Amino acid sequence: MPFVIYVIAFGAFAQGTSEFMLSGLLPSLADDLNVSLSQAGLLVSAFAVGIVLGAPLLTLATLRLPHRAALIGFQVIFIAGHVAAALIPHFGFLLITRVVTAMAYAGFWALASVVAVSSVDAGRRGRAMSVVVSGLSVAMILGVPAGTLLAQHTGWQAAFWAVAVMTALSTVTLLIALPGGHDTAAPRPRLNTELRSLAVPRLWVAYATTGLTVAAVFAIFAYLGALLEEVTGITTGQVPIVLCVYGVGALIGLTVGGRLADRAPFGLLLTGMGTVTAVAVAMALAAGSLWAMIPLTLLLGAGGFLTNPAVNARVFTILGETRTLGGAMNIAAFNVGVAIAPWAAGLVIDAGFGLAATGWVGAAFGLAALATTLLDRHLTHRHQSDRHSPAPSAASATTPEATTASR
Repeated sequence: MPFVIYVIAFGAFAQGTSEFMLSGLLPSLADDLNVSLSQAGLLVSAFAVGIVLGAPLLTLATLRLPHRAALIGFQVIFIAGHVAAALIPHFGFLLITRVVTAMAYAGFWALASVVAVSSVDAGRRGRAMSVVVSGLSVAMILGVPAGTLLAQHTGWQAAFWAVAVMTALSTVTLLIALPGGHDTAAPRPRLNTELRSLAVPRLWVAYATTGLTVAAVFAIFAYLGALLEEVTGITTGQVPIVLCVYGVGALIGLTVGGRLADRAPFGLLLTGMGTVTAVAVAMALAAGSLWAMIPLTLLLGAGGFLTNPAVNARVFTILGETRTLGGAMNIAAFNVGVAIAPWAAGLVIDAGFGLAATGWVGAAFGLAALATTLLDRHLTHRHQSDRHSPAPSAASATTPEATTASR
């Protein structure tokens, strides 16, 4: 993998810590800001809404800018938003900063994805994206537990300051590693071409799969810290350890998924979502048992992140070389799932079914993701059949989708 991909992964680690650390911060945030736990959960949804808005809008706005200039600009906004949130601890203001920083985060991710897949050949795109996304799994293993510990001992604002410092360091690293100016070896994106790339029905099925796979995990993960404390019965100091277990599972899933995503995306999606659905049901039934919840948390992370490289591989295979706006839409799809999952789970909690019922919500999203995966596989088979003549040529039989359609 080119060195710049690892630099982008470091940026994903710094900013991804902010995206996921609220799972461990929600109880202290709710107490400090005098809001209910379900209201505090809206901060997770607010961040996701910002990404949904920011991914396509900021991609279009910066379509003609050099990648380095746009990426650095997004990181500067992200840093400023976290500093402001730490200085002004008000729930309404925090909601606003979460939306703004999420929009910048979305712009960073959209362009980072393009840089990553453009840096390797077609057969290694899934693996390149798995390296970038590994920054998120490391954020879960190290960043999220560390942020939770900071919040427990020095207040949740310290976690925001830590994210700002890490992002500043990643910004300096990116300035050094990524060349400035336009890439003269590649054609500059054109708006009409990028918009036309979205007019593919199979692409929107793939986007739906992306959103549902994330929602299946986040319905549980958004409230995992509270679930572990209030239902499983572990101490506040033990929560970061279990969150670390989730991150280890995520890294395992991402490593396996990254190696297989380009060859067997449908197999990975069905295996990953089947695992997540089964784990979600088990969590709903056994949330009161620590000895059950620890391995289930590991499997939740592994199953959820096993699918991540696969959904990226599906989207970029369908898009082909016109991938800037389409890749941004996939980032938005991820965060539609992140936005709706805490909201749906919060409704179930407020209805009196309890925190353990978030498992049933996750299972419902998991079943929906399995359905869209099967639909995508069916449409892909039909697309390949339509493209092939009665005597298909060797060239048509070796397209990326042709080699993965049967898996």
